[in-house]
Amino acid sequence: MLRKIRIVLAAVMFIGITLLFLDFTGTLHHWLSWMAKVQFWPAVMALNLVVVAALAITTLVFGRIYCSVICPLGVLQDILSHLRRKKNKYSYSKEVRWLRYPLLVLFIVATVAGIGSVMQLLDPYSSYGYIATTILQPLWKTGNNLLAAIAEHYDSYAFYSVDTWMRSLPVLIISAATLLLLAILAWKGGRTYCNTICPVGTILGFLSRFSLLKVHFNTDKCRNCSLCSKNCKASCIDFKTHTVDYSRCVACGNCIESCKFGALSYRVGANKTNKANKTNETNKPIDTSKRSFLLATTLAATAAMAQKKEKLMDGGLADIEKKVAPERQTPLTPPGSLSMQNFAQRCTGCQLCVAQCPNEVLRPSTSLMHLMLPTMSYEHGYCRPECTRCSEVCPAGAIKAFDKPEKSSIQIGHAVWIKKNCVPITDGVECGNCARHCPSGAIEMVMLDEEDEESPMVPAINESRCIGCGACEYVCPARPFSAIMVEGHEVHKKI
Repeated sequence: MLRKIRIVLAAVMFIGITLLFLDFTGTLHHWLSWMAKVQFWPAVMALNLVVVAALAITTLVFGRIYCSVICPLGVLQDILSHLRRKKNKYSYSKEVRWLRYPLLVLFIVATVAGIGSVMQLLDPYSSYGYIATTILQPLWKTGNNLLAAIAEHYDSYAFYSVDTWMRSLPVLIISAATLLLLAILAWKGGRTYCNTICPVGTILGFLSRFSLLKVHFNTDKCRNCSLCSKNCKASCIDFKTHTVDYSRCVACGNCIESCKFGALSYRVGANKTNKANKTNETNKPIDTSKRSFLLATTLAATAAMAQKKEKLMDGGLADIEKKVAPERQTPLTPPGSLSMQNFAQRCTGCQLCVAQCPNEVLRPSTSLMHLMLPTMSYEHGYCRPECTRCSEVCPAGAIKAFDKPEKSSIQIGHAVWIKKNCVPITDGVECGNCARHCPSGAIEMVMLDEEDEESPMVPAINESRCIGCGACEYVCPARPFSAIMVEGHEVHKKI
């Protein structure tokens, strides 16, 4: 019963989080964004004490059910290991202390020092995030586009085609390498990654040593058949000594279900040894219904922390020929991130804001200093003043929540005119696209030479009114480089 409840809850969480990353319609985040916000490390970075306390208490009561139910990377390991269709495929192994704890120290030091790339590589939720965003989402969009083509053939508008492009080659390589490593370790040893490399697993493993409910042996019933060890994906059960390494046990229930003699139970207390009552206990069925109900209730209470978000009305833009991204002296970070330093320290690199950005503005950085940190560029769209989705879905508090009127006053950068690229000068034609599409009215067309009546009209930028949304850069017809670009601000300003 425990195993079945765990599988159902894990499936709901895993499917929900995966859909949250895959969704490009902008609808699911209203109902599913809470799933990202109950992830352990993003909650720590967001200083969400309610979630952190709830997860800690849940672990102290039930053990590491977070790893087998809530964490998407943990569930992914179970899926990958299940592909190896072999019964009794695991065995007991000792804890790899020499690797497990140094990685935890490295993770904490990197977080405190603001070395985001190390934190992003080791955090399990972030790892699943960039796998889902860079590998699964393009496949999802490709499938959607195939359905759109079929629907169009039959004059149907049930599906519409969306742009599919590679946001970052380095991050794609990292995602593929991470997925390959997970697959190899899961195929060979089940939860090896979870119990050796993952720092969140190590932190929760320390708490689970003191959990109220644990897997216990009844040594009188045990026949030392080793089925419990052979079915333990955490490799934490030593059937010879009747001991369980609770720092690695993820309370999956596999061992209890595989035991044919009822020698294992998930309960409060210690291992039982009572030969006098051996006959009575052998015939007595194990009742796990109350514990299963308590487990489901606690997880449901954690899920109830979801908050309703105000709906957004999203539109679209006509396709414009692709252009080359300019080299910015200061990277652009999303409104609400406050500053480049704050964003780098708080962001876990899960790529959820990248996956959810409706205008394809956000993408993972390829610079070594800020690898996988979301950055902004305007080749595929611009940051619309009425869009607040990135702040709504960010689980780590790296992008502070703001409303639509407030966003129009946040200055993340300012536009810069590049004379040598401007088409009125290079091609001798009238333009003014940048001025017409500027939502803040920061650009006006003026004569290049006021003393020459035939002088071309070029943009003049009022930096005090510019918010850095990138509309001017996006609609600029100059190719391959825009004649107007946005330079980021180290610290965001209010206008």
